Amino acid sequence: MSSTVQPPVQPGYTPVPPQPPLPPRRRSFAGPLVLIIVGVVCLLGTMGFLSISRMWHIFANYWPALLILWGIVKLVEHQQSQRDGVRSRGIGAGGVFLVIMIMVFGLIAHQIDHANWSGIRDNFNIDDEDFKNIFGDNYSFSDHLEQDFPAGASLKVINTRGAVSVHASDDNKITIVVRKRLGADSQEAADKYNNQTKPTITTIGGLVTVDAKTEAAGDHSVETDLDISVPGKVPVTINSRRGDVNIATRSGNIDISTQHSDTSVEDITGNVKVSQEKGSVKVEQVTGDVHVEGRVSEITVTDVKGGVQLEGEFQESVKLERIAKSVTFKSSRTDLEFSRIDGSLDLDSDDLHADEITGPLRLTTRSKNIRLERVSGDVRLQDDNGTVEVIMRTLGNVQIDNRNGDIQLAVPDKAGFRLDARTRDGEIQSEFEELKVNNSEHEAKATGSVGNGASHIVLNNEHDGIQIRKASDLPPKPPEPPAPGKAGKTLPAPKGKVEPTEN
Repeated sequence: MSSTVQPPVQPGYTPVPPQPPLPPRRRSFAGPLVLIIVGVVCLLGTMGFLSISRMWHIFANYWPALLILWGIVKLVEHQQSQRDGVRSRGIGAGGVFLVIMIMVFGLIAHQIDHANWSGIRDNFNIDDEDFKNIFGDNYSFSDHLEQDFPAGASLKVINTRGAVSVHASDDNKITIVVRKRLGADSQEAADKYNNQTKPTITTIGGLVTVDAKTEAAGDHSVETDLDISVPGKVPVTINSRRGDVNIATRSGNIDISTQHSDTSVEDITGNVKVSQEKGSVKVEQVTGDVHVEGRVSEITVTDVKGGVQLEGEFQESVKLERIAKSVTFKSSRTDLEFSRIDGSLDLDSDDLHADEITGPLRLTTRSKNIRLERVSGDVRLQDDNGTVEVIMRTLGNVQIDNRNGDIQLAVPDKAGFRLDARTRDGEIQSEFEELKVNNSEHEAKATGSVGNGASHIVLNNEHDGIQIRKASDLPPKPPEPPAPGKAGKTLPAPKGKVEPTEN
């Protein structure tokens, strides 16, 4: 007979009772909840309550809400597991993969939703018909609105997408020709969106408002062009987001606010104000003042009898011609101000060239090559990393400070002035014998008086030279090219010295 031998029990030993098995961890419902939400949104789309574009817009802008919801659910599950005394479940490999996919597709959708597709289409010369099979068909509609315009009232036009053209009418009525383009999946849907986006004319007090209603169809793409005829003396205000603006032949003030446009304003008896973010601005033949602000690629202002004020970032492509009163230009890189210009000014990112400017002229800029011809009056100029050439027609007080670029100053040989010039690491050259020039190894100076010494010239330069020349020794201004269709005749260059003349 066998027996089991029990191990001896040591004194003071207490056996450990067996631990009950841990309860199983609950399955997380964060993933199923996210799938339910996505499924509900997709169901609303297939049932017609949400368009595909709307679903895309919602996901592109609100996808982080899915991650926030997931985190809240996991936090609630963790707290519940602690109360039950069980281990909480982690995200797991599948959950990590789903989170990464939501983030990747969310960021991609956000970038696509906020991309400038119209700009891309314009840059690559892509027509709307090229997108027909992807985004549905394009439908065109037209309309005509007409009514009496109240005497003494002003006009306000609201059009978030589409061109606006305003010109003078032959009567006391406002007439609007509407041309509309929209995208839809069917003719029935297009008719529905067209009815929702009918332009309206409302009159409140002395203000007549034309609203294109392009946003009345929600996220559906609607582009409406408005061709408006209104009495010529009516002041006009235009609020636009995207679309060209053209205004011509008016005797009231013009106020334009737009985001992306090629704006053209011509033949205006009154003041013109333009606030714009992208595109180009062209203003011609204005009797009042012109004020342009914003960020545009190119601006042209010509034949203005008032003053011109330009403020913003114009990618520094600015052209001015024949401005009768003061001109002010302010950007992050250039600060320019002068009294008038009878010739032209051309400013871009690297160069500034102007002709026939009347001072006092004040210019502060950097990294530009500057050439100012036939300047009258006082000049105060400061530049870095560029050459400076100033040709005076009528001498005033002149101060030019430059660094890393030559200074060339041409003065009428009969003008009287006092000179104080200094340069470091450069030489000074002068065509006036009355001036005393001292060129040393590291610094050069020039001082002295010419004639009556009425004007004071101060030239300071670092790391380049200074030249003081006689304006009469400069070559004459080249002749203007002949007008198209007319034969031009080249005259022989005059012999001897060329005296500065006024045009």
